Amino acid sequence: MFLISAGRKSDIEPNVSAHLFHIMGLLIAQTWKDSKTLGLVGLALLTFVLMIPSQGWAENISVTEGSLIEDDLAFLKEEEVVVTAILQEQPISEAPSNMYVITAEDIRHSGATDIPTLLRRVPGMEVMQTTGAEYNVSVRGNNQIGSNKLLVQVDGRSVYIDAAGRVYWRLLPVTVSEIQRIEILKGPASSIHGFNAFDGVVNIITKSPREKGQNTFQFVGGEFGTAGGTALMGGSQGSLGYRLSLGYDQNQQWRNRDGLAFRSYQANLRTEYDLSGEAKLTASGGGLYSNKFDGNIQQTTLDSTEMTQGYLHLGYQTTNFKIQGFWNGHYLTSKQLTHPLLNGLLQNINNNGEIESLTKQNAYDLMTQYRLASIADHSLLIGANYRLITVTSDLIDSFERENRLGLYLQDTWVPLPTLSLTVGARYDLDTFINPTLSPRGSLVWKVLPDQTIRLGISLGYRPPTLITTHLNIQNRLNFSPPVFFTVVGSDNVGPEQIIASELEYQGWFWQHLLRVRSSFFYNHISDLIEFVQTGPAPTDPVSAINNGEADIFGGELGLEYWVTSWISGYVNGAFQEIGQTIRGINERAGPRFKINGGLRAQSDLGLSGEVGVHFVSATTYPLASAFTTLAPFGVVAPDARVGPYTLLNVRVGYSFWNDQAEAAISVFNALNDRHKEHPLGDTIGSRVLGWLTLKFN
Repeated sequence: MFLISAGRKSDIEPNVSAHLFHIMGLLIAQTWKDSKTLGLVGLALLTFVLMIPSQGWAENISVTEGSLIEDDLAFLKEEEVVVTAILQEQPISEAPSNMYVITAEDIRHSGATDIPTLLRRVPGMEVMQTTGAEYNVSVRGNNQIGSNKLLVQVDGRSVYIDAAGRVYWRLLPVTVSEIQRIEILKGPASSIHGFNAFDGVVNIITKSPREKGQNTFQFVGGEFGTAGGTALMGGSQGSLGYRLSLGYDQNQQWRNRDGLAFRSYQANLRTEYDLSGEAKLTASGGGLYSNKFDGNIQQTTLDSTEMTQGYLHLGYQTTNFKIQGFWNGHYLTSKQLTHPLLNGLLQNINNNGEIESLTKQNAYDLMTQYRLASIADHSLLIGANYRLITVTSDLIDSFERENRLGLYLQDTWVPLPTLSLTVGARYDLDTFINPTLSPRGSLVWKVLPDQTIRLGISLGYRPPTLITTHLNIQNRLNFSPPVFFTVVGSDNVGPEQIIASELEYQGWFWQHLLRVRSSFFYNHISDLIEFVQTGPAPTDPVSAINNGEADIFGGELGLEYWVTSWISGYVNGAFQEIGQTIRGINERAGPRFKINGGLRAQSDLGLSGEVGVHFVSATTYPLASAFTTLAPFGVVAPDARVGPYTLLNVRVGYSFWNDQAEAAISVFNALNDRHKEHPLGDTIGSRVLGWLTLKFN
């Protein structure tokens, strides 16, 4: 291996720096007049130029085979430690599931204002933006509008809205600035996380209240009415650590720059109290209010939603024991507006005959687990989880409740230093379905130092929601006279099921300067829940059934590299094929190819830059039969095919005041590749933002 060593970047000769500033400044000024995109590219080039080493660079280059100089040892990449796979810290290469980590540095350099934009970089993740407020996210070809098969947690607390089967990604009760890392688990994790971990888990882990340097003010603003602010204030007094976060966020619609798409206000408080030994108490709580949310988009409706939510989370843990409980409350007011493409011919109304509905959900959860001390190379985890979900809504008959009880057992056996076997299962009881058993098995073999192969198989379930089983609304065809038909839930619907198998490889090369990851997967999905007409007549009721099977298989390949202590990057790609017997709006669809890449640079001068690119191939999505049924009345169905698109995201930042402040400019979709990510969604354009971050002690 050949490594290039150079002098420090701060040693640039002053007159050389002046010439570089002058030339690049003229370039930026001229190109900015012609194109915002070219201007940002110029800024990115300036960032990289300023990171060129000192005047003696050419003379000081030394080529060394098989070694690193002492000054460069600091940038060797350390392997991430994750907790989501087995609810215990372990190196990512030893995890029994496919794991990916997005760090706080990844978040800062990305210029992203939301989590789905960050998730685009993960191979195998499906991210679909439909409006200026709404995203649908899932894994490996299983995405759709109204996506409902991915468990999302904040510090181990589920933020998945059980009653409706939804995650409102722009309404998560966490600010981007307080996130320490995001752990992504791809594949079913029902064996330990329960029902909602059907496709996988996104676990958002915030910084410890005791972590120093968290006191931060951050402001962002720019095109499409984008405005936001975050304030983090924390500290410690003896054994007590605390952090308060306040956030504001808004932006306009893609389809109408004068129309508000989203606005929210939130406040969160987290505390930790250290007891004797390794024991600690945690308590957190907060709330979020959104007076405008442009979504949800469904097959025939485009909702306009207001939401108020609150939560309380309490926990106690020691080295081997943990108990926690939480309450989530969601209060939604939504207007089910007819999708504009249907020309007002079809309207959903609730059981009060109105288009505006109020839904109140409360979820109460208690979880405990205990890890037995290692016995004969075995590490045993046992746990139990109870959840009560209550719903009051104009969309269902009356007040309803659901009880869930889960018991799980997991054993990790290490018969050899290079071999580990993890097996486990979870037994779940639910009000509406028969008991289910979700097993998992995973074999991890360390073939060579820093080289591992994992073989895994798992089974997961997702039960029908309270809305699915008790829905009671009407559809009105606005003819003269109007025609009505009902849409009702069913308590005869069974759980959806997935069986997943995977072969994965991870390897480090060149003294941890290069990591290679690849995986091959096969998922069999069955008994998907959908609403269908119960008879041939247009006025026959629509009800929920289980229907069809799908087989999704594919592969992922990724490289992460660290060229020097100040330049790093990644490139990855995913491929998938879908075969199915499912027809109608539940038909599985997803892009066959996705390619991601990024390059990041950061200098001692305070300049930093990142360029990220995401290519998504064309996809054809299913559309509701209403578009063809109403075609004789002037309804024109959109093209079901969404063309390929490329997102180029750029961020350039400058830190000053001893790294206590940073100013930055970011561009989303810098090529202005205007595209749709679903046939019923908005056309996505580009957006330029400015950032200012201030830290204080």
